[in-house]
Amino acid sequence: MNHAIRTDGPFTLRSGATSSWYLDGRQTTFEGRGARLVAGAVLSRLADDLVAVGGMTMGADPIAIATALVATDRGRPLNAFSIRKVAKDHGTGGRLVGPVVAGERVAILEDTTTTTGAFMEAIDAAEAGGLIVVQAICLVDRSEGLATEKMAARGIPYIALLTPETLGLV
Repeated sequence: MNHAIRTDGPFTLRSGATSSWYLDGRQTTFEGRGARLVAGAVLSRLADDLVAVGGMTMGADPIAIATALVATDRGRPLNAFSIRKVAKDHGTGGRLVGPVVAGERVAILEDTTTTTGAFMEAIDAAEAGGLIVVQAICLVDRSEGLATEKMAARGIPYIALLTPETLGLV
């Protein structure tokens, strides 16, 4: 992930906050070797009884697809799905994209979180679509404990794979 971290800020984050550093996880998750490593890390922490992984489009898409591919290669059938930012009003419509149906147990993935806004939106959309969210995993959690608190309040087991501290950024 070293090539994904920039320290030449300030950067404005999705939340509106500013930071001296920025993590563009897609520099890793869209790169073949990086995608495989990320998928392996996610898969090693993924609950056993899930049928799919996904999250908000763009950040979660490459993580979910890579995780499903690596899982399947290792003999564990797993699907990926995406959550649109807004519902589509044509075709089949809706916000959920991919081979998931109501009642299935899923994990919500995120590349990075600060305020958990996108994370919570993804969970809300998945649940509104009838999915059962049983786990949430974030590659880099910069929320200073907020994500852990919010997930606990919703009864969703949460795992952060990395923090700014483990990346040597603070």
